Amino acid sequence: MRLTDISVRALPFGQAQKTYTDDTLAGFGVRVSKTAKTFVVVHGPTRERITIGRFPIISLSDARQEAKRLLAERTLGKRRPKVMTYNDAKAAYLEMSEQKNRPRTHKDYQRFLDSFAFGKTHMADITKHDIKKRLDKRKHSPTQYDQALRAVKTFFTWAVRQDYIAHSPCEGLQAPKAGTSRTRALSAEELGTVLATSLQGPYPFGHIVALCVLTGQRRGEIAKLEWEWIDRTKQTITIPATVTKNKREHTFPYGDMAERVLEAIPIIDNAQYVFPATRDTGRRRQATVFNGWSKAKRLFDKRLEGVQSFTLHDLRRTLSTYMASLGIEQIVVEKLLNHVSGGTQSPIAQVYNRHSYMKEMREAIQTYEDYLAKLLKN
Repeated sequence: MRLTDISVRALPFGQAQKTYTDDTLAGFGVRVSKTAKTFVVVHGPTRERITIGRFPIISLSDARQEAKRLLAERTLGKRRPKVMTYNDAKAAYLEMSEQKNRPRTHKDYQRFLDSFAFGKTHMADITKHDIKKRLDKRKHSPTQYDQALRAVKTFFTWAVRQDYIAHSPCEGLQAPKAGTSRTRALSAEELGTVLATSLQGPYPFGHIVALCVLTGQRRGEIAKLEWEWIDRTKQTITIPATVTKNKREHTFPYGDMAERVLEAIPIIDNAQYVFPATRDTGRRRQATVFNGWSKAKRLFDKRLEGVQSFTLHDLRRTLSTYMASLGIEQIVVEKLLNHVSGGTQSPIAQVYNRHSYMKEMREAIQTYEDYLAKLLKN
């Protein structure tokens, strides 16, 4: 049959796949399945089938033009994209990434690419619409959207270089405009409620929240705590540069309230992590760290009364806000939070001022814990 826009739209979906060829261009046709109509090119004695894309996302005229190009390239002996599923391409990419990138970067790529879950879909069948639909699930978090988009763009660009696809379906996709920075700081009543609720557990999320409140550290750094980083005698925690956001080792003091939280944490024999998790790798169970944030936070929020929506990072901003109100110098707060880009010191001063501020940070923690203790009594 001669394929036209009208005839392609009229083709009935069926239980079994059926290919309708175009009389005007040998090898070009549309494959109709139960739910999709896909333009294809079949070429050569082996009847190799190349997928162009789905209708109507790709128009008939664009598909026919692409088919002519593909057939010309095959006739001239040029290389064409290999038939590759998303899972197979992802596995090859992550193998390369593990050798080339830092462990943290590699894990981020793996996490984001796993979340797209295209499975056994052929790489050439994945469209811009498919990617955008999965990205839109992250619209509530512009940062997550942007990171996922960058990861999948990098992956598909690599796939083009590997001849898995002819063109990246990510072309033209853009991250949403950045919103205003969060300014949320919990009220005194909210802070007291969150701390009191976290001290009641359960392990591990309650203990993580409590330590976020009491120390002001980032949630990811708290979740990755190892027992050997904690000096129970000096009441200090040292987070190595490989874990901190700014890649600088960070040693800070903690107070008696935080010590009681640590004492309440169950210690598994020979445990490396304060908040361990395990995953089944098929051969053995491998120790990892807590990462079930979304579900645990939803369950935690249900236990709170009179507290507006907040993120764990807001607890960090809250500590900074209340320490300032308690008269603690900003440079001390920044040292405690491991900020290196604050406005209290010039870049030169940051290089030459090697004072640790340990004494000042310890006094600040004590002042803050005294304030929190009063909130708990109210």
